[in-house]
Amino acid sequence: MTGTVPDQQRRIVNRLRRAGGQLNAVIVALEDGGTCRTVVPQLAAATSALHRAGLAIVSSAMTDCLADPEAAGRGPDGLTTDELERLFLKLT
Repeated sequence: MTGTVPDQQRRIVNRLRRAGGQLNAVIVALEDGGTCRTVVPQLAAATSALHRAGLAIVSSAMTDCLADPEAAGRGPDGLTTDELERLFLKLT
C-alpha cells in the first residue's frame, strides 16, 4: 500500500482495529458461554469490518493504478490490472 494516502491508510487501520475489537468480543462471549443471539451479531460485524477493509485496500490500489498505470506495475508492490482483478474477486 505504498501509494495509499495517509488518511486512507489511517481509516483502513482503524477499521481493522475495530474488527479486532469485535473479534475479541466474540471470543470473550464464547468463553463466557454467550448465546448464539449475542455471539453471531458480533461475528457478523467483525466479518463485515474485515470485508470493508479489504475492499478499501483494493480500491486504493485501483486508484493508484488508474492514476499512473505504468508506475502501478513497477516496484515491489506493483500490481497489474489482472492481479488487482483477482484480489478484488477474492473479496466478492
